[in-house]
Order: sequence, then C-alpha cells, then structure tokens
Amino acid sequence: MDDEMRPGEISVALPAEFDAGLYFIGRIRTPWSSRAECPRRGAHDGPLCRIEVDERWWPALRGLEGRRFIQALYFMHQARRDLLVQTPRGRETPLGTFALRSPVRPNPIASSVVQIEAIEHGTVIARGFDCMDGTPLIDIKPQD
Repeated sequence: MDDEMRPGEISVALPAEFDAGLYFIGRIRTPWSSRAECPRRGAHDGPLCRIEVDERWWPALRGLEGRRFIQALYFMHQARRDLLVQTPRGRETPLGTFALRSPVRPNPIASSVVQIEAIEHGTVIARGFDCMDGTPLIDIKPQD
C-alpha cells in the first residue's frame, strides 16, 4: 500500500465501525502482483485472467454459458481508504476522490466489464481486468 501523501492531498480519519458486511465469493487471478503493475483500465484483448468462484457459489454460475460479457465487482483490498483529495501521478492539480477512477476511495469497490473466454469447473476465464492477483470478488452480473 502506498501511504505517502502527495502535494495537495487531504486525508480524513475513518469511522470506527463499518455500516455493512460483504461476502467475498471468490478471488480474481491476474498476472499483476502489485498496484504499480496493474493497467489503468483492463482491455478485452488483455491477458487471460481467472475468476475463481468459491465452491459454495458454483451453482450461481448456471446460465452464464454462451454469454460474451459479464460485469465483475471486486474489492480493491490493498487501496487506501482515507483520502478526500488526491493528486494522481502525472497530474499537477489535486482532485476530489469522487472525481477520479482511483482505487483510493472510502469503499474501494471496482467494476469491470470483462469478456468471457471459457467457464471451467467454477472458474470463469476472462479478459479485461485491471486488478492485482488475489483480489476478492464481490459479485458477477450478466452484461448484455
């Protein structure tokens, strides 16, 4: 995690308790082991990645066969959560967190529309991710 503050950035103390809970339903396997290696946006011609769904959720994959795209929601578990204003790399002017696609946000939830290449025994092989290897999966939705 990159905890270094850049010029113009503002942080806030986080609340003591969470308001809700989530069930991670699996993990996303990608070729990137650090945030610095991840692409800014995933591409449908990018590397093959794997959505490894936990076995208890395998029946929920029924009906995805034959679909071309899905929307994957995932939790960017290595991201800071306390910045209100950020100065992204390559930008001189600080911007509010909600004006950026940065992973640094109060609830670091990301969404990617990925292209399905195959579904094999509880695993979706897909292209289009931009996250680190081992990123927790929150949900999968059909994208028609």
